[in-house]
Amino acid sequence: MVNITRAADLALVGANGGGFVAPVGTVRPASPLAQPVAPWEPLGAISDDGLTYGFDEDSQEFTPWGLTSPFRTQITKSVRTFGLTVWETSRVAVQSLQYRLDAADLEPNGDGLTEYAETASPTPDRRAFWFIVVDGESYKGFYVPQGEINDRSDVTFKQDEMSGYEWTITTYPDAQGNTVYHCDKLPATPAYTGS
Repeated sequence: MVNITRAADLALVGANGGGFVAPVGTVRPASPLAQPVAPWEPLGAISDDGLTYGFDEDSQEFTPWGLTSPFRTQITKSVRTFGLTVWETSRVAVQSLQYRLDAADLEPNGDGLTEYAETASPTPDRRAFWFIVVDGESYKGFYVPQGEINDRSDVTFKQDEMSGYEWTITTYPDAQGNTVYHCDKLPATPAYTGS
């Protein structure tokens, strides 16, 4: 009989986590165990849908004359995205991202009122992002050197529903051609002995 190899500690449940934002060019935290410091700003509470790490890829197949299956495939598109819904919509860093504004533009006036306008012609608003996923003693860190919110959902204001900003963040390559850097603390995979 074949023994099926399993290790529960190698499976990950996104039980907890968080997100942070900073200007493009900000160095990532040393590890997902380290508390990010300024200029990193927390995004605050994230909905219980957690964080989605998306893959959007296309490829072109090349099938030679006389064959019915391809003998080569070329990747023609490879995009990484992160999806989340932030609930602390009054947090300055969150408002800054939602409305593509500098945090200084969100300073309250002498009466405690914050006033701003939404432009009909938004310009690119790239930022650096740091996301962590925590499951017990397992940690996954995702550093996005250049990311931008390219999809925002409708915002609902209703008595029985938490208002939130649902975002899809598209990653862009840095000077090294990388879009996402990973830094994880995970249990070691035991050596396979055949039993």
